[in-house]
Amino acid sequence: MSPNYIRSFSEGCLRPPTVIGQFHTLFFGSIRMFFLGVLGFAVYGNEALHFSCDPDKREVNLFCYNQFRPITPQVFWALQLVIVLVPGAFFHLYAACKSIKQEDILQNSSYTGFYIFSVFLRIVLEVVSFWLQIQLFGFKVNAIYMCDVGALEKTFNITRCMVPEHFEKTIFLIAMYTFTVITVILCVAEIFEISCRRLGFLKTQ
Repeated sequence: MSPNYIRSFSEGCLRPPTVIGQFHTLFFGSIRMFFLGVLGFAVYGNEALHFSCDPDKREVNLFCYNQFRPITPQVFWALQLVIVLVPGAFFHLYAACKSIKQEDILQNSSYTGFYIFSVFLRIVLEVVSFWLQIQLFGFKVNAIYMCDVGALEKTFNITRCMVPEHFEKTIFLIAMYTFTVITVILCVAEIFEISCRRLGFLKTQ
């Protein structure tokens, strides 16, 4: 791929053809990623080390933590951010290869339809991620986790585990849910903006 294609691709990703799309890029690329990268590490970085069960043995702690966290929240949210970016990145790669200018996307019906489809895919992926997050993490992190350790062939089957900083994690969960909802709203608003521009209610840039 030539440098011109790379430059066009990067400009397309950073400056989508709609005002709301540009705001979505700012929100998604700066606020959401900063929140996850900086605060997420602070909240979840040492969770496995501070997760303790009764009896406080390494094998029990490790077994129960893997049961408590089938996937760590940081990994899940990082995968979510990457996957949600794929439809838009694919469209802008296509636009760069076809030498399509950003201002021409809303002028051509086929380009507009392709772009709307990429935005719709972002909505679907965000909704699926929202549902998966509910299944994996719920809406609240409890201070005590009851772990089933029967597979370890112990004399006991259920043990109590202490979850560190559970209140902070609950707040972080709510924040990530909120970010997902805001992103979906922005995507819906972007489709609405494109429709208004195509119908002549808004002046095309």
